[in-house]
Amino acid sequence: MTVSLKELANLVNGEVIGNDEVIISGVGGVENVTEGEITFVQNDKYLKKAESSSAAAIIVNDRIESNKALLKVDNPRLAFAKIAHEFTPQLYKTNEIHPTAVIANDVEFGSDVSIGSQVTIESGVSIGDNVRIAPGAYIGAQAQIGNETIIHPNAVIMHETEIGNRVIIQAGSVIGSDGYGFETTPNGHYKVPQFGNVIIEDDVELGANVTVDRGATGSTIIGKGTKTDNLVHIAHNVEIGEGCLLIAQVGIAGSAKIGEGVTLAGKAGVVGHLEIGANTTVAAQSVITKDVPPDSFYSGYPAQDHKSEMRIKAARRRLPKMVKELRALKQEISELKGKLEEE
Repeated sequence: MTVSLKELANLVNGEVIGNDEVIISGVGGVENVTEGEITFVQNDKYLKKAESSSAAAIIVNDRIESNKALLKVDNPRLAFAKIAHEFTPQLYKTNEIHPTAVIANDVEFGSDVSIGSQVTIESGVSIGDNVRIAPGAYIGAQAQIGNETIIHPNAVIMHETEIGNRVIIQAGSVIGSDGYGFETTPNGHYKVPQFGNVIIEDDVELGANVTVDRGATGSTIIGKGTKTDNLVHIAHNVEIGEGCLLIAQVGIAGSAKIGEGVTLAGKAGVVGHLEIGANTTVAAQSVITKDVPPDSFYSGYPAQDHKSEMRIKAARRRLPKMVKELRALKQEISELKGKLEEE
């Protein structure tokens, strides 16, 4: 595929500075861009490297000038992403059902569906238009999959899961497995059946090896536009609002409620049955052990208001010196007591 710089400018509402007929054949990062490709820089720090590269053009903001062909936009990284999509092949797109797929007789298919090799689709499943299901994936009974959804290799979608439109589920993820529910008795841990399901709303992306447990009763819900990194665990009956970001190795215990626009940084944890208010950020490796009001920034273990946590950490760094001073003070007091007793 090749396209002119002028056409790309129309795609991202940008302005070309220089030859707008330059032909672009692909995209590349500033470190590895090759001849004919377009790259981007966010600031002057990488401009020299981009200028000395083989790039045919550079995506920049209004403040950057160069002798190379430029595509000026408000947000170079976003424009680069949009352009990259134009050059990215549509994985698993065949518009066919592979002959090795095992599919129940009553499965409903939309138009232009692509089903890879060794895929299993159980009874009662509904699959929307332009869905792509990669090799090795499993779709359980009565599951619903919305239009333009992509399910990567070896993902497992358990029975009665509901998936919206334009959802992406990366390789190895398991959606709708049983939650961790047991009642401890003198004879051992008795399993509590998990009757619910998982609902994944439109435009959600789940990273590789993410696990989302089905509700014990009711549903585990992931709100529209939420994106998770790899290796995130979401327990039964968790409700996640729209537009959240969950970074790698986040763990959310059962029945927690996460408001809209919340960011949980890497390895953050949330204790079950708590609520995190909308637009809150939780720093990496923090553990939420109580409800959090909206628009907060929490950190630490147990997590608290970030400014309070910083003051505690600052005091903690002074502890060795404070201990030394305390010992010296105790020594002085001991010596003074001795002198007083002598008098």
